[in-house]
Amino acid sequence: MNPLMHLITPLGWMLRNKRPDPALSVRNNPTLSAPRTIELTSPAFPDGGTIPDRNCSMDLGPNLCPALAWTGVPDGTRRLLFVLEDIDVPMSRPVLHTIALIDPAVSALAEGEMKPGHPSIRFIPAQRGNQRYFGPRPLPGHGVHHYGFHLYALDRALPDPLTGMADVLTAAAGHVLADGFLEGVKVG
Repeated sequence: MNPLMHLITPLGWMLRNKRPDPALSVRNNPTLSAPRTIELTSPAFPDGGTIPDRNCSMDLGPNLCPALAWTGVPDGTRRLLFVLEDIDVPMSRPVLHTIALIDPAVSALAEGEMKPGHPSIRFIPAQRGNQRYFGPRPLPGHGVHHYGFHLYALDRALPDPLTGMADVLTAAAGHVLADGFLEGVKVG
C-alpha cells in the first residue's frame, strides 16, 4: 500500500457517514429532466457493477475512460452532454469529475478515446477546473461510491464560453430531449 494511503485511510473511516444530499445530484436536477430513452452501456462493467481500476484515476489506474456506447438518441439532437459524477463524496455536494459536449454523430467511444484533442469532444471545466476525463477515485476507507455516467441529448449546440456546470445548466434549460444513465461503483 502506498504510504500516503496509510495517512488518508483513517480520514476515510472518520468520514464514512458523511455524504452529500442526493437532491443536489445531476440525476435529480429538474433542468436536465427528460425521458430516459437513451441506452448507455459499457463493456467494462454492467449497470451497477464495479468500475475496473484501469478506468480510475490517481493511484488506482491509468485514468482511461471506459468504452461507452449509446443508442436511442432522438432525432433533432444537436449535441450530447456527458457528465461523470460521484454522489458519495464526503462533501456538501456531489463531485463532477467530467463534463463534455459530444458531437451527436458519435454513438460510441473506445476505451481511452475521451481525451483532450478529440475532434468530436469539447470539455467543460468540472471540479477544480478539470477539462478531461477524470476517473473515479473514492477516498480510501470511505466505503462504496456510486458514479453516475450521464448522457443527455440536447436540441441545440451550447455556446462558448461555458465555465462550469452552472453555465451548462443555464444554456441547456428547456433543450433536453432525452437522457441515458449508467451507474458504476468503486469501494474506497
